[in-house]
Amino acid sequence: MKLFYKDLFRKDHKRYLGGLDFLRYIGPGLLVTVGFIDPGNWASNFAAGSIYGYSLLWVVTLSTIMLIILQHNVAHLGIATGLCLSEAITKYTRKRVSHPMLISAVMASVSTSLAEILGSAIALEMLFDIPIIWGALLSTILVAILLFTNAYKRIERFIIAFVSIIGLSFVYELFLVDISWPEAFVGWVKPTIPEGSMLIVMSVIGAVVMPHNLFLHSEVIQSHQYNKQDSQSIRRVMKYELYDTLFSMIVGWAINSAMILLAATTFFVTKTPVEELQQAKSLLDPLLGQNAGAVFAVALLLAGFSSTITSGMAAGSIFSGIFGESYNIKDNHTRLGVCLSLFLALLLIAFIGDPFRGLIISQMLLSVQLPFTVFMQVRLTSSKKVMGEYVNKFSTTAILYIIAATVTVLNVWLLITAIL
Repeated sequence: MKLFYKDLFRKDHKRYLGGLDFLRYIGPGLLVTVGFIDPGNWASNFAAGSIYGYSLLWVVTLSTIMLIILQHNVAHLGIATGLCLSEAITKYTRKRVSHPMLISAVMASVSTSLAEILGSAIALEMLFDIPIIWGALLSTILVAILLFTNAYKRIERFIIAFVSIIGLSFVYELFLVDISWPEAFVGWVKPTIPEGSMLIVMSVIGAVVMPHNLFLHSEVIQSHQYNKQDSQSIRRVMKYELYDTLFSMIVGWAINSAMILLAATTFFVTKTPVEELQQAKSLLDPLLGQNAGAVFAVALLLAGFSSTITSGMAAGSIFSGIFGESYNIKDNHTRLGVCLSLFLALLLIAFIGDPFRGLIISQMLLSVQLPFTVFMQVRLTSSKKVMGEYVNKFSTTAILYIIAATVTVLNVWLLITAIL
């Protein structure tokens, strides 16, 4: 009888642990989420809320839906093929297509790094009154050291946790300010493009759906030692990866939405557009009082560091993929990709007169490159030759092409608006 109960307990215990088994698959999505709670997002969201109130909340909703679908799809590519997106592009497309495509993706990573380093430099200026260019140089050198020594792995969880806490503090503040929830709900679901808002719309999309994160997700999903010995195991990994992606992206949606809501209630009502990140520290005043400025700056600094690390990793993955190699910081191709991302961004920062507008434009440039990456991703994941039995369903392919077409139309609209 004792043996019976012991065996029964073991089965129940195993069943209980199986119910929590999805927890060990959580991770890659959160690393991607760090990328869209970065200084570029802060600038785009604060600008959107302060200038247009609740009316651009729908952009965060649309971007997050697109992001979930795209990140889930590219993670499937990594799981099914054992290749990151860059490696797959190199392997399955001709050089005259793959090389320009991947070089443009590296440039998108440079644009991302520019925003992250610039955000860190602004934070250092707020904390220690260090000039922007010197703060950018210090930030770049520190991130390079962390990447080249792999030391970032020891502090990565702390950085993600800290940035997440600060991000969630924005969510908590929603209960401390007077938000018109009916207007907010309409803003989340009703697309409107106020006059002159196209640059902000594109910057919000580019800040959430980031090309380099598609490459990064397909790379980091392989760093987890999942059991992928047979078809059943692979499908199990794919199922739990969806939970990771959904959880992580919804967290990102909540934090980005909270930033717009708080900017709308703090700045829009007083007709005060946010023209520099230093203004936005007042969003934390109800929660942190006189310490708001310091905490805001520290959070911005760590957000900049952590997201610069991920953009550098993405650039290393993209560049090494051109040569059919996976990310390996000890490999020269990976190192060159990381250096291109960090130091080209630093060089560009030296020529930026308005740091805040530089953040906005850098995010807009990401959305310009995005259609090329998405169309290529869909082509690969819809190919039986590439994906085998895990190829996209027809409905999935159709949805992915609609997303790519939507971003392309918005880009054309932005170009026409700029010309006229």
